[in-house]
Amino acid sequence: MSATVTELVGDRADAWDRSGLLPLDLLRKLGAMGYLCAEVPAKHGGLGLTSALSGEFTAHVGSLCSSLRSVMTSQGMAAWTIQRFGTAQQQAHYLGRLTSGQLAAVAFSEPGAGSDLSAMTTTIRLEGDEVVLDGQKVWITAAHYADHIVVFGLHEDGAAAVVVPATAPGVTVERVADPLGCRAAGHSQVTLTDVRLPAESVLGGAGVGLPLPLLVTSALAYGRMSVAWGCVGILRACLSATAGHARTREQFGQPLGRHQLVARQLAELLASEQIATRMCAHASHCWDEGLPDMVIATVLAKHVSSGHAARGAASAVQLMASAGAQDGHVVARAYRDAKLMEIIEGSNEMCQLLLADYALTVTP
Repeated sequence: MSATVTELVGDRADAWDRSGLLPLDLLRKLGAMGYLCAEVPAKHGGLGLTSALSGEFTAHVGSLCSSLRSVMTSQGMAAWTIQRFGTAQQQAHYLGRLTSGQLAAVAFSEPGAGSDLSAMTTTIRLEGDEVVLDGQKVWITAAHYADHIVVFGLHEDGAAAVVVPATAPGVTVERVADPLGCRAAGHSQVTLTDVRLPAESVLGGAGVGLPLPLLVTSALAYGRMSVAWGCVGILRACLSATAGHARTREQFGQPLGRHQLVARQLAELLASEQIATRMCAHASHCWDEGLPDMVIATVLAKHVSSGHAARGAASAVQLMASAGAQDGHVVARAYRDAKLMEIIEGSNEMCQLLLADYALTVTP
């Protein structure tokens, strides 16, 4: 898998980042190979990977292109939400499409509901045998490429998720102009105006509202895990680039890496990559074994990995100096991409609040 993606990406990540677009034919090809949501069971056309194997694959893709990894995260979140809340018929219907080349995004955030998703105002209501959606979603990763958008909103006495065709009447998808990082990930604003769909589009069945925290936490947990492993990839890309530079670049008559302050930066970058890898491996182990600490381990992995990725990428740019400060260089791209990782799928501050609550609850 990793060798195949390496060959398909080649040296094109820079061009994709500059243009702000990933090739749609590449995304569909990877989707049809099952690579974009690798944990989907084989009975639905997926690869059925464990969280640990999927995580290492995600890290590899993240080391090549964070925009491509972001699309993987969105596809995986959509598939996970369908697996978690969809009926058997819905799983067979939608998951087979997501492993056959069709693409999906997941829509949580709104203009007034970012970290506080309880402020969500998108409505999902029944009218006869139809479900009607109204609302606005913002910064929806991969929506530009998506055939399906899993939309979260208020429904009955709780909340629900609906699989919405991106081409359905009343759906407007507009690209986010010039995002800071992951420029080719297809971030978009999605407006839903009197969107009418068959009632069976509601995951789990229409008419029953589920608790919003349950819906959001389940989908975000998968996203946080994917982002955390993606940050491992960012750190590995930065470490490879800086180590190679420090070996070959000479200053004051010796290789750059032999200067103590540079060596310190390399050492800290290596430590960051190792710490992030081990945090993610532990979280994936919790997932694969169904351990009670799965949720908090995932939050911890996302928080630690994204923080180390942001600091490590900044250190890599400093070490590379003018070479790394050029737009298009792998560490310049990592510097921008890593900053977004501290914000998406729950900001680092939100993660800290969750971790603090856990500490207050379980610490003697």
